[in-house]
Amino acid sequence: MLPNGPQNGLPPRPRIHTLHPGNVAWAERGDRLETLLGSCVAIVLTDPRRTVAAMCHVVHTRPPGSKQFDDDTAYGEAALAAMATGLLARGISPGLCEAFVMGGGNMFPALITQAHVGDHNLRWAFAALARSRVRVVFQDVGGATYRRIGWTVGAQLPEVVSVAV
Repeated sequence: MLPNGPQNGLPPRPRIHTLHPGNVAWAERGDRLETLLGSCVAIVLTDPRRTVAAMCHVVHTRPPGSKQFDDDTAYGEAALAAMATGLLARGISPGLCEAFVMGGGNMFPALITQAHVGDHNLRWAFAALARSRVRVVFQDVGGATYRRIGWTVGAQLPEVVSVAV
């Protein structure tokens, strides 16, 4: 069987991008973005027509303690910068994008009943998007839950399956 693609006249198959902690991926209409979250936060930036998107799986929202980690996309600022660079390379202005924000759960609700790392991650994500004037159009955040995220770039909103801790 020949693969789909320009070499045989068939349209390319949609790609599936499975993000692990610290990953950033870019996708086009029909491609799928997936990740699993606990206290981490996933941010999707997409153009309003939903033809192109970037997704990150942020682990750390505080600045790295060393310059050697400045470009490490496990850190929020580096992840957003990488997303912006990739979107610009695809002709999409990040400031004109819409955002989806997911995650930020409390993974230890029996031990931590006050502010937790997931809360901190969410405060950072929403503040960073506000500084960039990016409008959040979908969110599934907080609580004591893991989340399995899946989104096929297009008109539909992300699918979020929550599993209580």
